[in-house]
Amino acid sequence: MERRKQERKNLVAYTQVFDLYGGNLLGYLGDLTEAGAMIISEKPIKTDTEITLAIELPELPNIKAARMSLAARVVWCQQDLSPQYFNIGFEFKNISEDQKKLVESIIQNYEFRLDVPNYPIRGVPPK
Repeated sequence: MERRKQERKNLVAYTQVFDLYGGNLLGYLGDLTEAGAMIISEKPIKTDTEITLAIELPELPNIKAARMSLAARVVWCQQDLSPQYFNIGFEFKNISEDQKKLVESIIQNYEFRLDVPNYPIRGVPPK
């Protein structure tokens, strides 16, 4: 059963995610929505663990912030296809409007471009 309400966007940047209060690197941002994030980690984290995530922000146009902190809860954790890694799904708690705008900006600026440009076929002029 698919529980996601929003399509996730894969990020191009290898964005580091830390435990804000523990200070340790949790892993790297795998994908992101306004509702939550998936982090690729070398260590599993137990479901229902609550952590304040500190996401190191990539350079974004018109945004000065270098880090965003969000309270989150682990909703799932599973082994990655590469057995030395784990994919951990986090649900954001109490996300503010400013944080939502920041997340949206990250998604818009750093998603993978999955669609192929409409290039003309070689030798055939575009219409």
